[in-house]
Amino acid sequence: MQTAIPCVLMRGGTSRGPYFNASDLPADKETRDRVLLAVMGSPDLLQIDGIGGATTITSKVAIVSPSDHPQADVDYLLAQVSIDRAFVDTAPSCGNMLSGVGPFAIDAGMVQANDGETLVRVRNINTNSLIDAVIQTPGGQIEYEGSTAIDGVPGTAAPVVLNFREIVGSITGSLIPTGKVKEVVEGVEVSCIDVAVPMVILAASALGKTGYESKQELDQDRAFMSRLESIRLTAARLMGLGDARGQVPPKVSLLAAPRDGGNISSRYFVPTACHAAHAVTGAICVSVCTALKGSVADGLAQHDSDPPKSCVIEHPSGRIAISLDLEPDGDLMRINSAGVVRTTRKLFAGQVYVPTRVWDGS
Repeated sequence: MQTAIPCVLMRGGTSRGPYFNASDLPADKETRDRVLLAVMGSPDLLQIDGIGGATTITSKVAIVSPSDHPQADVDYLLAQVSIDRAFVDTAPSCGNMLSGVGPFAIDAGMVQANDGETLVRVRNINTNSLIDAVIQTPGGQIEYEGSTAIDGVPGTAAPVVLNFREIVGSITGSLIPTGKVKEVVEGVEVSCIDVAVPMVILAASALGKTGYESKQELDQDRAFMSRLESIRLTAARLMGLGDARGQVPPKVSLLAAPRDGGNISSRYFVPTACHAAHAVTGAICVSVCTALKGSVADGLAQHDSDPPKSCVIEHPSGRIAISLDLEPDGDLMRINSAGVVRTTRKLFAGQVYVPTRVWDGS
């Protein structure tokens, strides 16, 4: 016996995964997570018995529901489904998967489409933050075709504009959780920052890297990856995140000076492998880091204005551009909002099946 669950598979930015109406999933977390593991085919390195893509960027789930927040239309919960463990992490968010939330909500009847563009106000449950998503809806219909290209995705599509509000202290409650813009952790200078996602940011040269390595080069250097994880775990405790073993936050970024016309180069980790491109939330945090005087990015980032109005981040698959609304605030910055342009595409809609015993716990 199998249980059928309504599902829409979408590419959101440089990620891909199933989107669910929260009402179609079990209400209790334990059963819900068990179902999501079965949907994706975890734990299994190939995810052969599910619809997961056997990579971190294709093992994500978006759960959407109408919101009771006065400034939001819908709630969005991101579930990062582990590939090799029976674990579902809802601590981090994903700005790429977020780009599909607006179209999904419109299709599901949670938001009425306008002619031209439709604003979908989203509350991210993972980080308790608010995002305005602007969806192209000519004639009141969702438009997926367009001329916008984003690095890490072939071809072009219609733009989805995401404006992130109230993003400071997403999990820790503070822009600088340790109280120091830069400090030494295990002999290495790092900046621990929490904007959209908690991050441990360091110069690539501090670990003997150029910062221009490919994902494969970094992933295959086991000694380097072990060292990076040790630094991440120590920094997590300093940030008030406790024991981060097996947890996704904090994320890590290696920085280097730009070399292809951008403002900074970044290698972003998720966290035990290098991202093939760059996470949106991570790009926002890195962008803010480049604006903070005295951070590890100071001297590496190249900006034309102070504070910068935008930041173009070079990553393994190309570049990602973040717009910034910043104001000086003493020695730090007041972050009013940050924006990014993504694209999305609906791949299929139907039902995904899980064994009935998974849903009922038998």
